[in-house]
Amino acid sequence: MSDSPPLIQDVLVLGAGSAGLLAALSLKRKLPQLAVRIVRSPDIGVIGVGEGTTPNFPQHLFEYLGLNRKQFYAEAEPTWKLGIRFLWGIRGRFDYSFDQQLDFTAPDLRMPNGFYCDSEFRCLSLPSSLMWHGKAFARQENGCPDIQGWHAFHIENEKLVSVLESTARAIGVEIINGRVTGAERLPAGPIAAVHLEDGQRLAADFFIDASGFRSELLGKALGEGYTSFSDALFCDRAVVGGWDRSDEPILPYTTAEEMDAGWSWQIEHEHHVNRGYVYSSSFISDEQAAEEFLRKNPKAPKSPRVVKFRSGCYRRQWVENVVAIGNAGGFVEPLEATALMIVCGNLQTLVEMLNRSRLQPTPSLRDLFNELTGRGWTDIRDFLALHYKLNQGPQTPFWDHCRAETKLGAADQLLDFYEENGPTGFCRYRLSGMQNDFGLEGHLVMLVGNQVPHRASYQPPAPDRQRHEARRQHFSALAAAGLDVKEALAYIRHPGWHWHGDPAG
Repeated sequence: MSDSPPLIQDVLVLGAGSAGLLAALSLKRKLPQLAVRIVRSPDIGVIGVGEGTTPNFPQHLFEYLGLNRKQFYAEAEPTWKLGIRFLWGIRGRFDYSFDQQLDFTAPDLRMPNGFYCDSEFRCLSLPSSLMWHGKAFARQENGCPDIQGWHAFHIENEKLVSVLESTARAIGVEIINGRVTGAERLPAGPIAAVHLEDGQRLAADFFIDASGFRSELLGKALGEGYTSFSDALFCDRAVVGGWDRSDEPILPYTTAEEMDAGWSWQIEHEHHVNRGYVYSSSFISDEQAAEEFLRKNPKAPKSPRVVKFRSGCYRRQWVENVVAIGNAGGFVEPLEATALMIVCGNLQTLVEMLNRSRLQPTPSLRDLFNELTGRGWTDIRDFLALHYKLNQGPQTPFWDHCRAETKLGAADQLLDFYEENGPTGFCRYRLSGMQNDFGLEGHLVMLVGNQVPHRASYQPPAPDRQRHEARRQHFSALAAAGLDVKEALAYIRHPGWHWHGDPAG
């Protein structure tokens, strides 16, 4: 019989951004017997921009980690995100809300909602109606916001990092300041220690590489191979430049708007608008991208900064005794706010594997982690590729190239099935896996939103059409009477406000 896997007793996290802090918090909260330290290096800076999230992020904070909602809202000051508004394609506009708009069949209708959206795709559910009317939440009978679990956050990175750091310290995570100069590797393969510029040698049993694009341990020290997504995702740069909010309404969604050589995001914070343009340097220069960005966003600073990136991931996220979390393991453009979604999902999988193995993870568990996380990355790649391949709107060289050359990977079989059968729930069996993070709903939003033609046309009889329209009008009326973001913030900041189920909050 082979020797037992080594016991993990102490963990060193390299990087004190949101990914590293979430990793340290998750490990220490769920496995309190571990000694957890973080190395905060000046070379691994905090990206001081806004982030959009998906609903799994507040779930991770409040349900998984047990953070106090009232305290978090007071210190991090997030605003709510109900989905993404796409200014996209031949419709010109459609909304992707975090609920079941299309993959849903009303009890009194014969077909799923998607079959009723040839000409009108809006107000199919309460969240999508709230987005349409610019409201954050429906109003309860007492006037308070009815805050449900289908929202995500817009959150400023510096405030998020500050809250996560103070929470980590409070539960016993040690934070060490120092510049990393290298890593020490054992002859058998694992990392033994990290060396700092001041001479410190920080040894550990297990390492989390959250060093961002530098990938100090997984990429540099261990030399793990990298898989590029450049045959599916052609954008490789972004122009970034937001502005202080004046009289603009705080919208309850992220905006994704097509541009000549890519797309532009808008993330809504209470006092700041975060805006950027993701583009392909093969089709537009940095100067031309900045000019287009400033022309369409006159409030942006006159010298927006340019960020270079590559879309792809390392072939394995767990090698020897190192697990990469966040940008150290891979990156894709933020078209669907996947960054923190990936972090939270991977951390929950890792923690459960360490727990079930009693902190002695086997090689086969490590292989399974790599299989699951690898599949997650390719699912995201294929889903984002659909956004480009299906957009028939802009007639520019970049978009012509996307329609002709974008590789869809496993999403090809879904597209073929949809073109024959339309927006039926049976499409879910043509997804790459039942655990796909975006589910059938996300894919149907792209297919129906982009008006991809199919041969399963359905002409609803008049009574069905009337019942469908009555549901839309009902949701629309509820939403129109709802609260916008500013009104909802006033409620939750009132001293008498209490979050349901929050200890001391």
